[in-house]
Amino acid sequence: MKHTMRRAVGGALTSLTGLAALLIVAMLALILFDVVRGGLGHISWTFLSQPPSEGMMAGGIFPALYGTAALTLLMTLAVMPVGVLTAVYLHEYAPAGSRLAAAVRIAVANLAGVPSIVFGLFGLGFFIHFVGGSMDRLLGYQELNWGQPGILWASLTLAVLTLPVVIVSTEEALRAVPLDHRTASLALGATQSQTLARVVLPGALPGILTGAVLAVSRGAGEVAPILFTGAAYFLPDLPDKLNSQFMHLGYHTYVLATQSPDVEASRPLLYATVLVLLALTFALNLVAVLIRARTRRRASAAH
Repeated sequence: MKHTMRRAVGGALTSLTGLAALLIVAMLALILFDVVRGGLGHISWTFLSQPPSEGMMAGGIFPALYGTAALTLLMTLAVMPVGVLTAVYLHEYAPAGSRLAAAVRIAVANLAGVPSIVFGLFGLGFFIHFVGGSMDRLLGYQELNWGQPGILWASLTLAVLTLPVVIVSTEEALRAVPLDHRTASLALGATQSQTLARVVLPGALPGILTGAVLAVSRGAGEVAPILFTGAAYFLPDLPDKLNSQFMHLGYHTYVLATQSPDVEASRPLLYATVLVLLALTFALNLVAVLIRARTRRRASAAH
C-alpha cells in the first residue's frame, strides 16, 4: 500500500514538473513565433546595414546593432576579470570565518536584488558625474568630455549589474573541481598559486564560461541602466570613442513602441528590431556555449 502510494506521488510530481517545463518551452516558442512572424518579412540587407531615416520610420538599424555589440563586448571585458578574481579570492584564499569574505558575499547577494533602473542612476552619479567629472578637471578640459554619457560608462554600469552572476557562477565552478586534483597537485610540490593556475582554473573554465554566457544574456538585453549613461534616442553616427554616445537595439525598440507618430506603420520595424536583438543575443550565447563545450572536451581528453 505504501509502495503504491509512493509511486503515485512520485508519478504525480514527475508529471507536474514535466508540465511546468513544457509550459516554459511553449511560452518561449510562442514568443519566438510571434516575433518571427511579425519581423522576418522586413529583414533585409538594407535594414541591417543602413541607419534609420525619415524620423525612424524607414531605413535600418545598423548604428543600434553596432552599438549593442560594442557595448556587450566592453561590458564582458570589464566584468569577467573582476568577477573571476573576486570568486577566486572568496573560494581559494579567504580564511574560514573571514569577515571580509562574509561582507563581500552579502554585498553580492544585495547587488543581485537591486532593480536595474537603480544601476542606471548609480552609473549616472558615480561613473559620469564623479569619475568622469574628476577626469575632466584633472585633464584640464573646459567642456564636458568624460563627464557626459558615453559607451564606456554604460558598459561599466552593466558590468556592475552583471557582476553577481559572474561571481556566483565562477565560485560554483571552483567548488565543483574535485578535491583530489588539488591534493595531488600540492602533494607533487606545487604551490597554491601554481595549483590554482594549472589545475583549478582549467578545471573550472567551463563553469566560468557559463557565467560569461549568463552575463552576456542579461547585459545585451538590459535597457534601464543605459538610459542615463550613454544610449541615444537617434544617432546615425557610430561610436568611435569611449566617451561617444551610441544607439542600442533595446532602447530603439522602446522608442519605436512608445514614441512613434504612427504605431501601426512602425510595427514591422519594431518586430524586425526585436528579432535582430534576439538573434544577436542567441548568437552571442551560441559562441560562448561552443567555446565552453570545446573547452570541456579538451579537459575531459586531458584527464
